[in-house]
Amino acid sequence: MQLFARKPIADPLTSEDGLSFHRALGAGDLIMLAIGAVIGAGIFSSIGTAAAGEIRPDGTIIRAAAGPALVFSFILLGAVCGLAALCYAELAAMIPQSGSAYAYAYATLGELVAWIIGWDLILEYAIGNIAVAVAWGGYFTSFLSAFGVTLPDWMTHGYRAVTLSADPAIRALLDTAPRVFGVPLLINLPACAIVVGITWILLLGVRESARANNLMVVIKLVVLALFVGIGAMHIDPANYVPFAPNGWRGIHQGAAVVFFAYIGFDAISVAAEETRDPQRNLPIGILGGLAICTVIYVIVGIVATGLVPYAQLKAADPLARALEVAGLHTAGWIVSFGAVVSLSAVLLVFQYGQPRIFFAMARDGLLPQWAAKVHPRTKIPFATTLLTGIFVAAWSLIGDAGETYDLTNIGTLSAFILVSIGVLVLRYTDPSRPRPFRVPMVWVVSLLSTAGCLFIMIGLPRQAWERFAIWLALGLVFYFLYGYRKSRLRERS
Repeated sequence: MQLFARKPIADPLTSEDGLSFHRALGAGDLIMLAIGAVIGAGIFSSIGTAAAGEIRPDGTIIRAAAGPALVFSFILLGAVCGLAALCYAELAAMIPQSGSAYAYAYATLGELVAWIIGWDLILEYAIGNIAVAVAWGGYFTSFLSAFGVTLPDWMTHGYRAVTLSADPAIRALLDTAPRVFGVPLLINLPACAIVVGITWILLLGVRESARANNLMVVIKLVVLALFVGIGAMHIDPANYVPFAPNGWRGIHQGAAVVFFAYIGFDAISVAAEETRDPQRNLPIGILGGLAICTVIYVIVGIVATGLVPYAQLKAADPLARALEVAGLHTAGWIVSFGAVVSLSAVLLVFQYGQPRIFFAMARDGLLPQWAAKVHPRTKIPFATTLLTGIFVAAWSLIGDAGETYDLTNIGTLSAFILVSIGVLVLRYTDPSRPRPFRVPMVWVVSLLSTAGCLFIMIGLPRQAWERFAIWLALGLVFYFLYGYRKSRLRERS
């Protein structure tokens, strides 16, 4: 078997069992799906790291602060993700396999590249959920404070987050926290608890629905509208000076971390086979949804950086923190409540998705077969759901959100690059294949998408690249020791 052997592409108008998909979604439905998928942990959490930057305790600058110029980071990302989303849309319409980038790569670039994307998707889902859980813990802690409930700091700050913090008050926890065998007991109990709870729900067989998604969209938009409405009345223009404290470097590096706010957009392409008139509605849904989300992000960024000095946004709950610093405690509590609900939905979707990636890879023989088994009663991949939950819960207990953003972003961006290249490759390897949606000016869009994603990746810290290289090396070792020999495609060749 060749390393780049490809799986055959299924008919785009039927599912794998030969049944037709019901095309019921219009452009408006896709836009709502986009808002539900994109507005989540990023806007509620990574915006603080991007605006304030990140400095190690020894004074080393990990990433420069974007400051109020963060709005340009969002605009840059909206353009790059729009190009990548068009590439996703063409492949999703051709390859009706749950819209998975792993499936796209298998059909276009071959098994080895598919394995790399599948390995990258672990960073997007499992590793990314650690950051979501940490953000959830921050907002939950803020929410409890409105009722006079204050958890000890050593129970709401993970060991890794404390050791990497440049805030003297947080660093002091290394000396004041209880000790176990001489080691400071520093755990993020709320973050761990929500992951355990979500995992338990998923093990019962819970599934998402369009109604639940729409409800979450409404809650998200109401909370953000409240933040913008109240915050705009308390903006201090002095906080916008300096507007771009680190110039283009800050904007670039800010974009690299707030990319986390956009990683859910590929969910739009999942619905390609259930969309009416995909040639028309997919571009409207993708670009319209991303445009609306970008506008929302820009407005929230303007208000957040005008409400308080940008340096004070460095927190797990930046929006609630901004309101509290400004003395708007009730509004901060409401935003915390909305964020808790919103981030819970994000956790549910990501924890739901990761085991399915494992399932698809195991079904192709690239992972052990126990990962492809489903529970006889709940019909879910029980083992991988439990394994993912344990892993995310354990790291949420001690992990740092900033490190997690970087790993998630670099893994997802690399997957986007391969998808963008895959569109171009398939135009030449299978030009006669029916395409319900075609990327316009495919050479321009594909290459600009690839270059844009690579440019965003360059803005990530060197440490992220080093860890990503180690991650890929481990993945390739596993593939050649196990996946290559066990591949179903290899057995059929």
